[in-house]
Amino acid sequence: MQRRFKIMNYDTFTIESESYRKAFWNTMMKGKGVPYSTMGKGNAGSDMFVIPYDSNRMFMDALKKECIFRNIGTSITTIDSDLDIWLSDSDEPAEWIVSNTDRFIKDVASSFTKKKVKCHKLAIIDRMDMDFMQDMKFDMEDFLVNRFAKRFGKAEEDAFVNGTGVDMPTGILHDADGAEAGVTAEALTYDDVIALYFSAKPEYRTKSVWLMNDETAQKLRTLKDKDGNYIWNHSNDTIMSRPVYICNAMPSTDKIIAFGDFSYYWIINRMPISVRALTELFTMHHQVGYLAHEYLDAKLIRSEAVRVLQLK
Repeated sequence: MQRRFKIMNYDTFTIESESYRKAFWNTMMKGKGVPYSTMGKGNAGSDMFVIPYDSNRMFMDALKKECIFRNIGTSITTIDSDLDIWLSDSDEPAEWIVSNTDRFIKDVASSFTKKKVKCHKLAIIDRMDMDFMQDMKFDMEDFLVNRFAKRFGKAEEDAFVNGTGVDMPTGILHDADGAEAGVTAEALTYDDVIALYFSAKPEYRTKSVWLMNDETAQKLRTLKDKDGNYIWNHSNDTIMSRPVYICNAMPSTDKIIAFGDFSYYWIINRMPISVRALTELFTMHHQVGYLAHEYLDAKLIRSEAVRVLQLK
């Protein structure tokens, strides 16, 4: 069942229509002559228009290939620009009781913490040569969507690791609001990696993954115990039976490995990306520019869910 609702000033029902999709990409190809009768409800202001529904799905699929957090984190869409997330810290289990008795069930006094979520803007400008646009065989939608995904994905991944929380998301390595330190070591050793694994609570190890850059992964592939057994399972790229993901936004010094359940890293999407054709700015270069932006925030909502190995 299709629902009609608004995301800020965007009409979702409209941008899902085929008429909007055709008008949008015709406008991007020509770079002028916006048909407001068809595209008006996708207007984000300043002649920015939300990309069509199907194009946004293509973008999100491509974004998952560029940003590992789009696969291991939790993505949420909300219409609010600023909101609070309330978290309960209670992990007490349920109780078994005998039926038809008056036995008192213990009431656990949960403590709640609040996470403030904001709305940060990420923007790019890309250019396209007019000769490409005049080629009828050129798939502009596919090119732009994948180009946007590559550039947005690279910026997102860096912010999701190293973000300061000021005008950008809060990264997992943030000193105050990021992952907790699991192990502090002088050097990267077999025993320290094992210690990092067990520093995470069992409930966070169930869906855990390892995150590191290429340089750290190369070192780990050579680590052996005293009997000559590799810590890295080369047949399926796992450590302690948990998958390893490569993220080159991770540093080679200080906090070099993150381990835990990254589903507690929430990515809050505000709306589909919006695009504007810049026809006059690059006319002298026989090019059309495309300004695109997205609004989002992201943060680790439970610090103990992810642990890091930190080198001194």
